[in-house]
Amino acid sequence: MSSKTTNNTTVGVREAGSHMPTVHSSLYRTYRPANFSEVIGQEHVVSVLEDSIKSGKIAHAYLFCGGRGTGKTSVARIFARELGTTEKDLYEIDAASNTSVDDIRNLNESVHTIPFDSTYKVYILDEVHMLSKSAFNAFLKTLEEPPKHVIFILATTEMQKLPETVISRCQTFQFKKPNVETLKKIAIDIAKKEGITIDEEVGSLIALLGDGSFRDTLSVLQKVLSLAGGSSDVKGSGAKSEITLAEAEQITGAPKSVVVNNFAKGIITGDAVLALAQLDIVRDNGGDVKLFTELVLESVRKTLLLSMSSGAVRAPAEAINFEKEKGSATDAERLALKSPKKIAIILERLLIAHGRLGKSAIPTLPLEMVVAECLE
Repeated sequence: MSSKTTNNTTVGVREAGSHMPTVHSSLYRTYRPANFSEVIGQEHVVSVLEDSIKSGKIAHAYLFCGGRGTGKTSVARIFARELGTTEKDLYEIDAASNTSVDDIRNLNESVHTIPFDSTYKVYILDEVHMLSKSAFNAFLKTLEEPPKHVIFILATTEMQKLPETVISRCQTFQFKKPNVETLKKIAIDIAKKEGITIDEEVGSLIALLGDGSFRDTLSVLQKVLSLAGGSSDVKGSGAKSEITLAEAEQITGAPKSVVVNNFAKGIITGDAVLALAQLDIVRDNGGDVKLFTELVLESVRKTLLLSMSSGAVRAPAEAINFEKEKGSATDAERLALKSPKKIAIILERLLIAHGRLGKSAIPTLPLEMVVAECLE
């Protein structure tokens, strides 16, 4: 069964100002947490693992469940290192590529050899739900009673596909999906470490495109930062130090903020012509309707907060400008700001439409229905 050992030099956090060109390294690898204190959003997992190390009560098998890019493998590596396991005794196995009974039999045989220079041999089985039924059956005995020097850490994005007999033999941890605010902060902070400034709106766009994944968020960020011509390493060679929302939208292919906000204005003020015109733009440009809807939700949400706060919470520069003090605001827009209940109802309709997007034969139909409902 093929496996690989981790290399601690690939998972450390790079200090700001160091000279490692971004174009040659993945941001996700560069800024992957190197210890428990750097793990974000999974405190409920980290605290239990730290306590188990302190007490010496180490389980023989752990199951890490959660969406892609939520830190399962990173936490598994940190846990192994905190147990004193060196890279020689740490094995990462891609279960998606090693699904057969023969692969598991090889694993069953390998666990009996003693560690090279560690107390424990740690096996991280990624995407473990991909094992075949016969492979699971061959693995059960070893998983239930491994040698005392062996610890298994199983990671999966689809826990429902695992046999109950496997789940019952493991100490299970559910990894949480990070919210947009968490991902936005990470994007802005890492961009700053790379010597590039992005504002709140760019950070929010990157976070939405990351879709609840640390890894995907940093992949999008890396794409956006490529506009700057690299990182701080290449300053002085015509590289940019700031990236605008318009530039981020262009390189990611995201719907333009003016289209998003015009659609939001249309459904809030009952201007069907304005709203439908924006859907035509999205459709003609082959835009991602799901992403467009999520951006509209965010824009309308900001308007709701502005409406409820009487201006205490101000929408960012690119959000819907319905502020009453602006002479350019129409009567309909001023009225909209005074109607938080109406805006809340529109948000509810948008959420329903978002849930219908993948089920509609016509991609924009759920949003067209929202436009019709908002005419009432």
